[in-house]
Amino acid sequence: MGELFIFHGSENIVEKPIFGKGRKDNDYGQGFYCTENINMAREWAVDENRDGYVNKYSLDTSSLKILNLNSDEHCVLHWITILLQNRRFELDTPLSREAYRYLNENFSLNLKDVDVIKGFRADDSYFSYADDFVNGIISISQLSSAMHLGELGEQIFIRSKKAFDKLRFIGSEPVQSFEWYERKSDRDRRAREAYRSLNRNDYIHGELYMVRIIDEEVKAGDPRLQ
Repeated sequence: MGELFIFHGSENIVEKPIFGKGRKDNDYGQGFYCTENINMAREWAVDENRDGYVNKYSLDTSSLKILNLNSDEHCVLHWITILLQNRRFELDTPLSREAYRYLNENFSLNLKDVDVIKGFRADDSYFSYADDFVNGIISISQLSSAMHLGELGEQIFIRSKKAFDKLRFIGSEPVQSFEWYERKSDRDRRAREAYRSLNRNDYIHGELYMVRIIDEEVKAGDPRLQ
């Protein structure tokens, strides 16, 4: 892939991201979260009454192992499983607990040597999609549609010490809340509206719901997961 230009939205200027810092219950665990989309980083940088900064970096990926969760060799269940391993799901029903067990046994990925992960980000909207799927409320096709309709974008997750060492700070720019918070709110609103349009309250005969995936022992590579 060569050199990758990425952006991190924050309330601070971050010249030297520190390996081993950050919350452990983020989407892909503890690490540094960026995006290739500068406008998305601008949205992430601000809050309703707080300005922020976009930090710009280059990443030399020539010797890094990159896991692209949106590639053809992976499916949305690989993404869901990583979320289950890191985020705080309320596993308070028999189905959700069995889903947790089944997905971890059949869709876990070996991340031991992975330096960078590219995939969807699970902000509040995306996380609610994943939670509904695990609890059997929506089918996998509805989940996949919601992920693409939401327009909430992909993130680049810097995971390993090796990848941190290959980050080069280019500079930063200030981001004004009055300009970018409204865009951030609009994006989230569109995601929620798109999700509501999927008729999540209706059972769709013939579709793959979590209970069918478990009962039929659906595995990675099944064409119905694509």
